[in-house]
Amino acid sequence: MYLSEQEVRAVLTYEALIPAIRQALIDYSAGRVNQPPRTILRAGNAADHRNGWFAVMPAVAGDVMGVKTVTFYAGNDEFSLPTHMAMIELLRRATGEPLALMDGRLITEMRTAAVSAVAFSALAPLHFKSTPSSFGILGSGVQANAHIEALRTVWPGLKDVRIASRNRANADKLAAETGSRAVKAEEAADADVVLTATSSPTPVLLGKWLSARTLVLAVGATGSTLRELDDEAMSSSYVVAEGRASVERESGDVLLSGAKVQAEIGEILADPASANVPRNRRVVFKSVGMAIEDLTAARLVWEARTSGSIPA
Repeated sequence: MYLSEQEVRAVLTYEALIPAIRQALIDYSAGRVNQPPRTILRAGNAADHRNGWFAVMPAVAGDVMGVKTVTFYAGNDEFSLPTHMAMIELLRRATGEPLALMDGRLITEMRTAAVSAVAFSALAPLHFKSTPSSFGILGSGVQANAHIEALRTVWPGLKDVRIASRNRANADKLAAETGSRAVKAEEAADADVVLTATSSPTPVLLGKWLSARTLVLAVGATGSTLRELDDEAMSSSYVVAEGRASVERESGDVLLSGAKVQAEIGEILADPASANVPRNRRVVFKSVGMAIEDLTAARLVWEARTSGSIPA
């Protein structure tokens, strides 16, 4: 069975994906997921930031197995092509038989935003004394738009959304489409919750712009030599990782700043009462994307398309 992006879009919703991702992150932290490090190969198509990469991401969990192949080409904007493209193969764990092959571009988009929504839902009650009221975004691309939709699913009172981008026309367009405001980076960074969703190799969010108790969701610039947050933003924050091993291996925000990961989000989700998330300092949630998230979304899509279960 092959499922196109249009077929995936017809059945995958944040209402179903967010709770499924929540459980997947708990399972990952509990050691119930077999997920080796992703393999990344440089494409060698260019000598600058346009040099793309190709990654292979396998995982085994529950009654399924899967592998995502994904590419990232920062220069694809010039050709009106997606910067991320992917394919996901889903297999039955008991027999190894293929269940479905599906386009993974939308799944990558949605599961990334769903992870942030899960992290927000877990961290905000522990970090803020009252419900946060403002959301600032650095970036105006696919992930900025996806995060607005995903976070509104778990943050229904969200009304003050601020979008900053190096391309003001893109920020204006996204703001008009989502009922948000296009602002300068400093004003976006002054929000209660701040999202960084760029492909910048150098910091776009400076610590001096942040309030003393900001919650930062850092999802862009994946790579050990790339970063979105400067040293002050990282060193002044309590750092929570999507997956400790993945973030410590692949996040330039962590590696280049020398910041230490304090907790894994799955640990906090499993036992929030024991979490030591501070109220009196900044919190950074860093994600780089994990195969278990793609596997979880692919399983939901397959079940929705077939209305079936996957027997052991």
